Amino acid sequence: MFAAYAAEIGMRQPLQGLRSGERPAPRARQGWSRIEVRAAALNHHDLWSLRGVGLSADRLPMILGTDAAGVDEDGNEVILHPVVGLTGHGLGPGEARSILTEKYQGTFAEQTAVPTWNIVPKPAEFSFAEAACMPTAWLTAYRMLFTKAGVRPGGSVLVQGAGGGVATAVIVLATAAGLRVFATSRDELKRKRALELGAVEALEPGERLPQQVDAVIETVGAATWSHSVKSLRPGGTLVISGATSGDRPSHAELTRIFYREIKVVGSTVATKDELEDLLSFCVTTGVRPIIDEVLPLDRARDGFRRMETGGHFGKIVFTV
Repeated sequence: MFAAYAAEIGMRQPLQGLRSGERPAPRARQGWSRIEVRAAALNHHDLWSLRGVGLSADRLPMILGTDAAGVDEDGNEVILHPVVGLTGHGLGPGEARSILTEKYQGTFAEQTAVPTWNIVPKPAEFSFAEAACMPTAWLTAYRMLFTKAGVRPGGSVLVQGAGGGVATAVIVLATAAGLRVFATSRDELKRKRALELGAVEALEPGERLPQQVDAVIETVGAATWSHSVKSLRPGGTLVISGATSGDRPSHAELTRIFYREIKVVGSTVATKDELEDLLSFCVTTGVRPIIDEVLPLDRARDGFRRMETGGHFGKIVFTV
């Protein structure tokens, strides 16, 4: 079957390790289901995999991709929850939790396989491309906002780095939930897009907010950390799920954190229940993911390049 995969990792230029071509189709396995992939979304996780983060050389070649929507063996339209082993269903003794592409082959292929428990029905209201955006970036955003930050309608939130998949999702979800949203971006066009999505104000990185916020959604890391801490009200919550600019800020703001009793909360993988809640929220509110570009899988390199340069706003999706 045709697939996009990591053949080498840790190269000076990550895309040097990316290949497209024939790979073995997934074999039948008890407790698992094979899925005919219709659409799969690109995430920064896939770029990090090519850099060798979370993926070791002994597991190569590895089909990339953590998100997918497709059709199961019974003809049902489905979405895949990408975390294998979160509950232990469908696994043999001793299996550890992992996200697709760390240990198990991913979704950038004509077929993929996951434990049957990981399958969630695709709402009829979603296209395959829209559905494929949900399991990683949008689910991460949902968990950060509603599970970890615990914000409520009428509250306020700062989203650092508007334009990325998680940040874009947070703006849309928070606006739909009745939150007052502020966003930052170095790019003027991305700031304009953030306003169009519902942000009340879009600022340059580091610019002072007109008010302190209840929560900050942080995926940028070192470059925005100090600003994030300073933007919170006393007792506010900073939720972090990534550090694309590095994980060692020059100013950790420790004194400000303890003096103002700020909560710093990490967020990683979300649950299948949260995915189902996210889908229900989107169907009820009419919210849909922001898609930057849809490409056929044989143009995967173009999508990776667009993400690497930071030119995208929203999700990049491959169709199969």
